Amino acid sequence: MKPVAIIGAGITGLTAAFRLQQQNIPVTVYESSGRVGGAIKTRIDNGYLSEYGPSAILETSPKITALITELGLNGKRCNANPDSNKNYIVRNGQIMRVPNSPLAFIRTPLFSTSAKLRLFAEPFIPALRSEEDEPLADFVVRRIGREFLDYAINPLVSGIYAGNPEHLSVRYAFPKLREVEQKYGSLILGQFLGAKERKKREEISKQEANKVSFVDGLQTLTDALQQQLGTAVKLNSPVTALSQSAEGWSITVQAQGQSELHEHSALLLASPAHKLASFNTESIPGLNLSLLGEIEHPSIAAIVLGFRRQDVENPLDGYGFLVPKAEQLSILGTTFSSSVFPNRAPKDHVTLTSFIGGCRNPELAVLDPDKLFELTLRDMQKLLGVRGKPTFQHHEFIAKAIPQYNVGYGKFLTFMNETEAKNPGLYFAGNYRNGISLADSILSGTAAAGRIAEFVQSNSTKPMEATK
Repeated sequence: MKPVAIIGAGITGLTAAFRLQQQNIPVTVYESSGRVGGAIKTRIDNGYLSEYGPSAILETSPKITALITELGLNGKRCNANPDSNKNYIVRNGQIMRVPNSPLAFIRTPLFSTSAKLRLFAEPFIPALRSEEDEPLADFVVRRIGREFLDYAINPLVSGIYAGNPEHLSVRYAFPKLREVEQKYGSLILGQFLGAKERKKREEISKQEANKVSFVDGLQTLTDALQQQLGTAVKLNSPVTALSQSAEGWSITVQAQGQSELHEHSALLLASPAHKLASFNTESIPGLNLSLLGEIEHPSIAAIVLGFRRQDVENPLDGYGFLVPKAEQLSILGTTFSSSVFPNRAPKDHVTLTSFIGGCRNPELAVLDPDKLFELTLRDMQKLLGVRGKPTFQHHEFIAKAIPQYNVGYGKFLTFMNETEAKNPGLYFAGNYRNGISLADSILSGTAAAGRIAEFVQSNSTKPMEATK
């Protein structure tokens, strides 16, 4: 049996490869860079542990728990500090806690009295039954008002997508919001009535899911997957072209300065969408991946600063804070990294991870590190009462970081569905198709492995069946 080719050694590709290997289906994972993990990147330096992509997995499905267990990582996993369910948003230059109960909502100064009263009217607002691809901003204003867009959804979108709610599609970026409106006619009613259905499906909402990492950071997960896959992972092996063959699929790989052609039974495209767009597919009639290059991917700068605990006035008793655009600060938000998980800073020190750029301020992401440290520290001094100089600092620039599920994103999903239908054995999976969270990517890889296994096993029996 020819191995299945998996292009991209991020969490999606590695998960798919691991699941296929468990079913005795050979795989080869091609990664253009010199490391696995993609967006997952952990650095340990002088007692500080820094995450430059996602910092936690939301344990929304038993399939995620199973993956951790099967990799033998239960002894290394750590759940988030219970206080990390506290989230904060900046308003009027002050960090305010996001209310997590009806009573807290009534009392919070985060929203005005008129905004609170407007929310109580939400169950009586008719659902929009149109098939229109509605911008998230329009959806939010229509259902719960402008103030919630500015001081709840705008910062949330910056924290998740580094995106713009005026451009993001509610249908594709936040599909469950639209599904709830269509099914229950109200977001508030859906929050209560939908809980029972999620329980039946063994799903946990992202708001209630455990945040999971590992003692030595998230890269523990991708490193463990690489170890399990062994020589099946080929680093520094960029794929340049795809073609079909009598055996299934052929790929052209640049390895050590040489162009190599490899035959495979099936092909999973798990690289970032903008990389797939550059593949040469001229030998395959009707297949052109250049459309995927139109998906917007803003760049982000991750800034990790360490301080002596006594030099930060804020208690840092939560997950972190997000910054609305209206506050006109440089950072999009900050994670209280050493408050969420253990082993993130030396004793009596703290680690704070901030992000700059995205769709809001793309020009800031590309500034030199010293300038970014200066801008971040200025916001820290104002919001957290930071004094003195950092005891640790590191910068990471992430070009084309997060795919934006903007209005019109359906054309990309339709393209992928139609391409798979026309080209048996070719599959797409990753954060550009099934959701951008780490949990979404793990589930995407798992689902892709199931589809590929069915295809490969079905094809392997055809010759035998034909002789009957």
